[in-house]
Amino acid sequence: MNSSAVISRHLDAHLAAAEKLREQSGFIEDLARRVVACLESGKKIIFFGNGGSAADAQHLAAEFVVRYRRNRRALRAIALSTDTSILTAGGNDFGFESVFARQIEALADEGDIAVGISTSGGSANVLAGLRAAKEMRCVTVAFTGSAPSPCSQLADLTFHAPSEVTAHIQECHIVAGHILCELVETHFIGG
Repeated sequence: MNSSAVISRHLDAHLAAAEKLREQSGFIEDLARRVVACLESGKKIIFFGNGGSAADAQHLAAEFVVRYRRNRRALRAIALSTDTSILTAGGNDFGFESVFARQIEALADEGDIAVGISTSGGSANVLAGLRAAKEMRCVTVAFTGSAPSPCSQLADLTFHAPSEVTAHIQECHIVAGHILCELVETHFIGG
């Protein structure tokens, strides 16, 4: 194995995907405006996903609640992948497909923004969570890969990471998420 070749190949693919994120600037700006309006109206942002996307959901919720770069008031956000008792009871009693939908039913309010993160765009429980959020009259957002998917067809808004490789999709998701955090945080504390 040639380690240098592996490193170069990964970095080249990452940089190519990251450069294409510039094409999503308008989407990210629009989403930031929507998130600001949601938070200013006393509503919350709800993040959910599986595996690495669950980690991204938790990461982004923490950036809102604690801080991104600068100290400011806590912003209302939650990740649905953090409560092992709810996840395991829901999975055991109703099936794994229901674990996010059930929490949306319990925790979401009309006007919240629900962000389902799925690199494939086809995770059954993320789809069920987005459907439940639509029923609760939340704004639904999907973070997916570049290919059209069930999540992108269902959600009100979709961020398409410009890659079909899971690792690079996840890298783009967190970059876009960090830009979103910075835009929102800047609004709440000023320039």
